[in-house]
Amino acid sequence: MKTDIQIAQEAKLAPITEIAEKLGITYDDLELYGKYKAKISDHYLEQIKSNQDGKLILVTAINPTPAGEGKTTTTVGLGQAFGKLNKKAVIALREPSLGPCFGVKGGAAGGGYAQVVPMEDLNLHFTGDFHAITSANNLLAAMLDNHMQQGNALNIHPRQIVWKRCLDMNDRALRNIVVGLGAKSDGIVREDHFVITVASEIMAVLCLAQDMQDLKKRLAQIVVAYDYEGKPVTAGQLEAVGAMAALLKDAMKPNLIQTLEHTPAIVHGGPFANIAHGCNSVRATKAALKMADYVITEAGFGADLGAEKFLDIKCRKAGLKPDAIVLVATIRALKYNGGVAKADLNEENLDALRLGIVNLEKHIENLQKYKVPVVVTLNSFVTDTKAETELVSELCQKTGCAFALSEVWEHGGEGGIALAETVLEVLETKESNFEPIYKDELSLTEKIETVAKEIYGADGVNYSDAAKKQLAKLEELGFGKFPICMAKTQYSLSDNPALLGRPRNFRIDVREVYVSAGAEFVVVITGTIMTMPGLPKKPAACMIDVDNNGMITGLF
Repeated sequence: MKTDIQIAQEAKLAPITEIAEKLGITYDDLELYGKYKAKISDHYLEQIKSNQDGKLILVTAINPTPAGEGKTTTTVGLGQAFGKLNKKAVIALREPSLGPCFGVKGGAAGGGYAQVVPMEDLNLHFTGDFHAITSANNLLAAMLDNHMQQGNALNIHPRQIVWKRCLDMNDRALRNIVVGLGAKSDGIVREDHFVITVASEIMAVLCLAQDMQDLKKRLAQIVVAYDYEGKPVTAGQLEAVGAMAALLKDAMKPNLIQTLEHTPAIVHGGPFANIAHGCNSVRATKAALKMADYVITEAGFGADLGAEKFLDIKCRKAGLKPDAIVLVATIRALKYNGGVAKADLNEENLDALRLGIVNLEKHIENLQKYKVPVVVTLNSFVTDTKAETELVSELCQKTGCAFALSEVWEHGGEGGIALAETVLEVLETKESNFEPIYKDELSLTEKIETVAKEIYGADGVNYSDAAKKQLAKLEELGFGKFPICMAKTQYSLSDNPALLGRPRNFRIDVREVYVSAGAEFVVVITGTIMTMPGLPKKPAACMIDVDNNGMITGLF
């Protein structure tokens, strides 16, 4: 069996100029990064603003398991299937982070015959967007420390600095560090921290900003520290906004690539879904809606994280309204949720499937609360049996969801036609009356408890003493109107990764709360979630290599 990277490397790519022509993008409105990737100009994005919007389809999934779900694969395959049906479709995806790519997760370009390409470029440096975000983040950190060194005119409390440095790599040794050691001229000695770039507020800001003016406004609002009176100190007060914007100027432009079957794919931005809001950029999604009749996008990890944040943060802030949601599951993952060991997932086990299917059932219930039509799809494996598939189909009938099998990994767009036809039928026959799960005017505590109870199924929320004080302070400072961004494990509906299926009789533990004032949401840290991941005992990086001809191997 061929690996994903072998399939991608054997594919015949079309010049990106030909892909752009399908969307009416001329050569002059492309900024080329080689033959097969390009950025889309601001001029073109401005030109299409008056176009009518296409239909927006969100792809999400059950909680991820080692058995795999195939959310990105399904997203790509569905876009290719629309092409097979002669529908004008565009895929809108996030950019992968280098950290997981070299850690556990591997690449993030889809899989099998449903991939976006060039796969190696996308998973590695791509067009440099993440490097620009890293540089802008660390420029702000450098200017903050320099301000402290040069007299501290803003009266910043050295123990109340909240801005962290970042790096797009899993490096646990940088989670907690000390800076400023050495001579007096080497800076103020203080404790500091690193987060992974995809958890940086700069990433969230770039992905939520509508244009350069909005970007600069949001950058200026970023809270970097608090002064001795407890008042927030911002990036605007440090006079860092112009320089950061200059570093982000090109990163603001969406990237255009293609699938294996030459469907246009706009790939831009990539905040983590278990730490940040887990969606591609507002600019990319809005541009795609003006370019095509159907836009297929995805939200990271399970629907309790990525979809919740897509619907409660991104849609709220950008005025977006999804027309349908595709919820991806696999028989294997559902059996894993039912207690089957990974080595035994190929065997038919209806009892385990009945135990694990409650995870899918809960995600269906959650998504229906947003009043958007839901289509459930099974990412098909050859080991799936007819009885197992029928069991899932019966659940969908009971819950009022449409259901379709997907075979896009093996057959590309052809294997997604049944799913595409089902989605089209839902779009034509069912209306979306989307609304977020909570109102803006609720307090931060009420918003947290709404998500914990309605989406996770928790009985309630426990707050650390520190979190209680932080919540009170943020309400006092006027940040209570912001939506919340829950940082939680992706592996469970609860904040305990060991609780699979549909956990009951549990409470969510909130240990820290802070504001991302530029992104205009409040981050709520639960359980033991880390904003700087670590590498496993044998990282994926150990398997990656490049031969004498420049051919990369082992990426996925």
